Amino acid sequence: MPVPTRVVPEKNIWVAAGDGDLDRVRELVEHQSYSANIPDSNTYTPMHAAASYGHIHILEYLVSKGGDVNILDSDGDTPLYVVENIETARWLVEHGAIVNRRNAEDVTPAGAVAEDYPDVAQYLETISSSQAPASAAPTQPSQHAQNQVTEVLTTSLLDRVQDIMQRAEAEGRDPDQELRQAVGETVLEGMATGYGMGADVEDGRSDREDRESEGTNGVKRTRTDGP
Repeated sequence: MPVPTRVVPEKNIWVAAGDGDLDRVRELVEHQSYSANIPDSNTYTPMHAAASYGHIHILEYLVSKGGDVNILDSDGDTPLYVVENIETARWLVEHGAIVNRRNAEDVTPAGAVAEDYPDVAQYLETISSSQAPASAAPTQPSQHAQNQVTEVLTTSLLDRVQDIMQRAEAEGRDPDQELRQAVGETVLEGMATGYGMGADVEDGRSDREDRESEGTNGVKRTRTDGP
C-alpha cells in the first residue's frame, strides 16, 4: 500500500523574504510578476519582512526590482520601524530610508525599536538629528501620478494573469482561486502604493517650505502564511 505523501505548499513572497530565501523571492518576482512592494492582507510588504529579519541580500535584490525603502504599511510604518540590528538600519538609511518621520501613532522609527533594540534606537537618533522632519500624514498625489501607478499595476496584473493561465493549462487545473488571489493582491498593492504616494507628496511639500523659509530668512510582525 503506497504511503501517502504530504504536499508542502510553496512559500509566498512574504515568508520567503523573511526566511532570506532569495531563489524563491526571485522566482516570484521574475516569473510570477510579484511586486517587491506587494502588501499582504495586513499591508506588510516583502521589504518589511526582509528588514525585520535582517536579510540585506533580500533587500538589495528587492530594491533592484523597484522595492521602496520608505514603503508604508497601514500604520504608517516603513521597513525601518521593524529592524533589529544596526547593520540593517544602516543599510536602509544609506539607501534613502527616512529616519526623522512619524507613523500614524506619532512614533518615530527610533521610538518603535527603543524598548527591544536600544542600540538600534541610539543609532537612529544620531541620524535623525541630521535629517529634515517628514510628516506621516498622507495628502492627495497628482492625477498624473495616480494614472502612472494604475498603468503599472494593470500591466503587472495582466502579465501575472497570463502566467497563471498558462501554468494552469499546462498543469490541467482550475486557475480561478489563483486568479482571485492575484486580483486581491493587486488591489492591496494599489492601496499601499497610494498611501505611500501621499506621504511622499507631503515630504516634498515640507522640503519646499524649508527651502522657501531659508530663502526668506537666509514592532515586529510575524511573517504571514497567506495573502
